Amino acid sequence: SLSEAFPQYAERAGYEDARFSFAGSDELAAQIRQGATPDVYAAANTSLPEDLHAEGLLERPVIFATNRLVLAAPSESAGVRSLNDLTEPGSRIAIGDEDVPIGIYTREVLNRLPDSQSSAILANVRSSEPDVLGIAAKLTQGAVDAGFVYRSDVSASDGQLEGIELPARLRPDVAYAAGVVADSRRRDEAAAFVAGLLSGAGQTALREAGFLPPP
Repeated sequence: SLSEAFPQYAERAGYEDARFSFAGSDELAAQIRQGATPDVYAAANTSLPEDLHAEGLLERPVIFATNRLVLAAPSESAGVRSLNDLTEPGSRIAIGDEDVPIGIYTREVLNRLPDSQSSAILANVRSSEPDVLGIAAKLTQGAVDAGFVYRSDVSASDGQLEGIELPARLRPDVAYAAGVVADSRRRDEAAAFVAGLLSGAGQTALREAGFLPPP
């Protein structure tokens, strides 16, 4: 979900040589645990960065943005307008894998619904994706009728997706955290990159991409 905001930030802040690897937050954390040494790690939750910090693999992370989980549907479709529509037989839904942040947040919402409603929605899941970009792709391709994504993914869709707000009582707290990887060979640059996410060019790029400010 950061694949638009981070390159924009890097360009504006003068990080011309920055290279990015975008994937599910859990996959990137696993790579670090297996010996990969990027300079900065950013995740769509706070638990993975905190875990890496506790393991001595990441300097203390900071929360740099928040987001909102929404129900999304292709803009040309009129079939889905609320969670109730997801229980209809034949509905096709995409969600995130249970180990990635988008999947964890989605299951938080479903767990707050009555069991019958949650079970009916899960019965209509046709695709489980390793990251939110996979869900957005299924939606824009018309392969599914609805999916759970972030507010910023709807903004990045150039009008191809329509976001449907979830009731406030169901919304999970979606926060993004980043930190300097312990074995970074560019520690000062990495620290400046993380610090720059909190204000100026970093926050501007994040806001334009549909993210919300940190708490």
